[in-house]
Formats: sequence, C-alpha cells, structure tokens
Amino acid sequence: MTHTAKTSNGVPGAVLWDLDGTLIDYAPYHWFAWREVMAEAGHQLHPRDFADSFGKRNDTILHGLLGPDVPPDVIQQMSDDKEARYRRYVRERGLEFLPGAEQWLGRLREAGWKQALASSAPPENIDSSFQALDLRRYLDAVVSAEEVGKGKPDPAIFLQAAERVGVAPSRCVVVEDAPAGLEGARRAGMKCVGVLSSHFAELVADLVVPSLEALPARAFDELVGGP
Repeated sequence: MTHTAKTSNGVPGAVLWDLDGTLIDYAPYHWFAWREVMAEAGHQLHPRDFADSFGKRNDTILHGLLGPDVPPDVIQQMSDDKEARYRRYVRERGLEFLPGAEQWLGRLREAGWKQALASSAPPENIDSSFQALDLRRYLDAVVSAEEVGKGKPDPAIFLQAAERVGVAPSRCVVVEDAPAGLEGARRAGMKCVGVLSSHFAELVADLVVPSLEALPARAFDELVGGP
C-alpha cells in the first residue's frame, strides 16, 4: 500500500463506505421489489424515479412518489413489504462484491485505515449483506440512516461513522455511487470518491472513477493529504 502521515491516534485516516451500488450492486433486486410493491398499490414505477431514490430512506422515497399525505402506517407497511421482497431476492440469488471492492477493503485494512459502513439501507438488509459476504472482517463500525434518524444528503450518518471510528472528518474519505451520498459527504466536511454506474453517468466528487478497480493506488492517501 502507501505510506500516509498518521493521525494522533496512529491511523492514516478512515474510509466510509456506502453499501448498495458501491460495494455491492443489487439494484435489480431493489427494482424488482419496488416495482412489485408500487404495482400492488396501483402505481407504475418509472426507471427515472427509481434512480432518483438511490441513497434515500424509504419514507422519503414513498412520500416523494405518493405525496405527503399518505398515512405513516401505510408508508411503514409498504416499506417493510418492499424490504422483505428485496431480502428474498438476496436469499434466492445471492450477493457478490463489485469489481475491486473486496481488494480495496483488504488493502486498507492491512494499511491500518479505519473503515465504516454508512448506509441508507435498513438494518435488516445490512445484516443480510454482512452474512452473505462476511463484511465484519473488514469494518470497524456500521451506521445506518435509520439509526441516526436522517437520510442522505444529511451529513449525520457520516459524522456518526467518523465519531465511531475516532477519526476527524477532515481525514475521512466517503466512497459513494449516488449524488445524495456525495452531497452528504461534502456537508460533513469530508473528501469523497464517486463511483460511476449505469444509473449515474456523471457525479460531482473530489475524485470520480468508473469502478473501484480503476481507483489509483494512492487515491486515499492523497485525498487526506498524505505525503
């Protein structure tokens, strides 16, 4: 790896990872689940609306699609139904890391970087991913939007993750695939890496790459001001 100047607690810095679309890409599972739930409610889900939902909490997504006056119990029921369908697809079809993801998790771990997951996914979905891919061997902390009570682009999830791993925001790098997450990173005062996908061909970040495989070897060191 590289030789980065270390923080006062002896670590080079921290990398805060998004989950869906960054470490794993199971957008098709989310698409199938959302489409089924919306169809049963009498609504057609368009691909653009689906793409716009990335990085957001389910209640925000549903109010955006159905309007602000839908009762909370209906929103919760539809959200729970959608996530149960998603997890069924995960169980039936499995999960895999995106290209380069597992290699970077391992390299950063070996180099002494702190790593945390900062995901808008419901805790049950995060748990299913952890079980399928044994993510705990790489990560020092996990923070969900449900836990902090605010979804991206609010910076709360990233600030909480930085606090959990004991690294100042200025020495944290967020890795995201969606505009909402990258905006949240900027609001948190953190550097960010945008990973392009079929859903977002353009992103605004300190560094934008077509995939994690294309991430330069010294990318994280240089983003936090390493030598």
